[in-house]
Amino acid sequence: MEALLPIIIQAVTGAIGGLGVSAAMKQAAMSTVTKVVSGVIGGVAGGQILTNVLSDPAVQGAMSGMFGDAVGGVVGGGVLTAIVGMVMKSMNKTA
Repeated sequence: MEALLPIIIQAVTGAIGGLGVSAAMKQAAMSTVTKVVSGVIGGVAGGQILTNVLSDPAVQGAMSGMFGDAVGGVVGGGVLTAIVGMVMKSMNKTA
């Protein structure tokens, strides 16, 4: 269970970050399912990237543990949802 806890935290906070970014950007082209799925995928990816970047003990500091997983999840979910929203918006303009 201890191996799954960071992934669960990253997925949940990624979904929250994705929904937050999509609400701020007012992207009507995306359904809620698309926002949540892109947020979860981005959250897990962002959390894993942040974990790998902070694997050096000299850099770890305050961004380790559950707080680091949560921050990585929110940022990763928000970034990927914004990218997906922009791509979907540009696809709707050309169609």
